[in-house]
Amino acid sequence: MRNLHSRFGFIIILLAALAAAAPAQTNEQQAAPALKWRDALKQKPEWYAGAEALRVADNLLVYQRDAGGWPKNIDMAAPLDEKQKSDLVKLKGATGNEEAPTIDNSATYTQLEYLARVYTAQKQGRHREAFLKGLDYLLAAQYENGGWPQYYPLRKGYYTHITYNDNAMVGVLELLRDVARRKPVYAFVDEARRVKSEKAVGRGVECILKTQVKVNGKLTVWGAQHDEGTLAPAPARKFEPVSLASRESVAVTRFLMGVERPDPRIIESIESAVAWFNSSQLSGIRWVEKADKSQPGGFERTVVKDPQAPPLWARFYEIGTNRPIFEGRDSVVRYSVMEIEAERRNGYGWYSEEPLKLITKDYPAWQKRLKTQPNEQSK
Repeated sequence: MRNLHSRFGFIIILLAALAAAAPAQTNEQQAAPALKWRDALKQKPEWYAGAEALRVADNLLVYQRDAGGWPKNIDMAAPLDEKQKSDLVKLKGATGNEEAPTIDNSATYTQLEYLARVYTAQKQGRHREAFLKGLDYLLAAQYENGGWPQYYPLRKGYYTHITYNDNAMVGVLELLRDVARRKPVYAFVDEARRVKSEKAVGRGVECILKTQVKVNGKLTVWGAQHDEGTLAPAPARKFEPVSLASRESVAVTRFLMGVERPDPRIIESIESAVAWFNSSQLSGIRWVEKADKSQPGGFERTVVKDPQAPPLWARFYEIGTNRPIFEGRDSVVRYSVMEIEAERRNGYGWYSEEPLKLITKDYPAWQKRLKTQPNEQSK
């Protein structure tokens, strides 16, 4: 028994020594959250009143550029040490390349929504100031014709085009409309800015109506981007041609359905877009992903025939013929996705199911709502 107690005591001493020798965790490591920025707007309302929400909101202040907006493709919820914060401060005035403020890939308007939630919950003045600076940025970035460029201050190239791509302009308009409608989370916004937001939304709607593409005198949908001068559909990256863009047009149509009292032009715009979606659906095929270790990323995307497949839409349609089109990095239009290089075929969203919910659920619900409302456009 004495030997047993001795061995037990030795084990306790050994474990204590090992624990003492182990490197201590920093506060950042101990508090490292599982939260990713992509999930920052998916939390329960009470979460925004907590310490973790406050920490992320303060991160956003560090990332905010002097112009008022935010750069893209950064996990802004990740903890920052003092050196990282110091390095980010040096980028405050950045206007070039990927460090510049933008509305691409959900940047800026998502940061503003987050700051509004945290400010409403915690009433920290620095978050209100950052929000208002960002709101002013969005208002300043709008073209006179109602559109928004991808980057502001303007960046040379296709970035100056009016950008529906990846729902950039619609994301901005939805936030401004919530401000204009005095949604509770934006109740702190002053009346002058609320009125400016309301007018910006009105100009944005006009831009949407003017950029809807007509083919043989018939309204269809929208391009992913439009020339800021002529308003005609415009190309972007080498594999993003002049076209009718189905995925982006879903978001634009859905935004128009949110107009409280639409005038006849808006009604015609929505009905024309829905008619185009109905006529442009593809049947009998699936866009599938198969494991393939020989390909970059370890998978291969391909089209397979399946008579039971639900409707599918190509990302891009040729204006005039309405045929699905595909481009690789050589910018050559092809009519089969299997004819472009594997890197682009596997690395881009060439097909979408998103229009299905629009035409089968959103559109009937909008029609029903329309019957109970005055036939005049809301501010």
